[in-house]
Amino acid sequence: MSQAYLSIQSIHKTFGSFTALKEINIDIQKNEFICLLGPSGCGKTTLLRIIAGLEKPTHGRITVGGKDITTLPPAKRNFGMVFQSYALFPNLTAYQNVAYGLQGRHFSKKEIDEKVREVLSLVDLTHIHDRYPSQLSGGQQQRIALARAIVLSPDFLLLDEPLSALDAKVRVKLREQICELQDKLGITTVMVTHDQEEALTMADRIVVMKNAEVMQIGSPEQVYNEPSSPFVADFIGSINFLGEDQMNMAVRPEHIRIAAYGSMQGIPAIVKHIEFRGAFYRVLLQPVVDFSGAEEGQQLTVDVSAHVAQQLKLKRYVKVTIEFPQEKLINFGKEAVVSL
Repeated sequence: MSQAYLSIQSIHKTFGSFTALKEINIDIQKNEFICLLGPSGCGKTTLLRIIAGLEKPTHGRITVGGKDITTLPPAKRNFGMVFQSYALFPNLTAYQNVAYGLQGRHFSKKEIDEKVREVLSLVDLTHIHDRYPSQLSGGQQQRIALARAIVLSPDFLLLDEPLSALDAKVRVKLREQICELQDKLGITTVMVTHDQEEALTMADRIVVMKNAEVMQIGSPEQVYNEPSSPFVADFIGSINFLGEDQMNMAVRPEHIRIAAYGSMQGIPAIVKHIEFRGAFYRVLLQPVVDFSGAEEGQQLTVDVSAHVAQQLKLKRYVKVTIEFPQEKLINFGKEAVVSL
């Protein structure tokens, strides 16, 4: 891999006796889209603020293009930032909000107008340039905030949970637009989120964090299919833990094979609950010794295509057989035999 464009080196941050970040090391390539993913309080927002210069690290350094920016104030770092709260000026129109950062930077009125209209076109909001924030939907406000962040052609873009205040459908549409825009501009982007779906669908690589530490860095496919720990496996997607201590092996719900009772070698189970989710059903199964009712081990979550679910006529108390494909089992490094 080539030399990192944005490099986070041994960043440590304490607030009094509280440790917010522990020796964080992340190398980000130019034009890469990185998601910092983790539960509340894991340190991801603190790390974003340190990259922006809004917080100072206790120790460590940050470089951009080989230049050390660790001690530079925010105004000296060429970045754009989009907040969860949009932070638009309520008394300025959409056009004026985007143009605000260009004023006083030796641009002519014509240059400012050209730049503002260009980015408004990029976010497909030219038609609402004269409206005030109160006249815009949440999705439109967020796109104006994004336009304001990129109008200065920043070296990198920082996104602090930019979609969390939006409803589900708007969120899905806007994450597509952000990815398209990031790809078109080729801008290095770091986004903070606690939403696993956002991270999986948007990022080139995901940085999974917990308790001020990085747990795993990898592509969405890697962190989903090859989680480095039970925490990562459980935090990203649904998971079934197997093995004697129920934490040394695991399998994703979609990888468990399910068939009519007795139609294949496997483990007998009874349907305890079933949820229709459109293209698939999520089924809660209770493995049993036999069908006299004696339960065996923990319940399992299985995702079944709608077609298969209808073929098996799945409903509560239906008997089935399940099997764990060996190639789909996730082993966390201990010698283990699948045991329910």
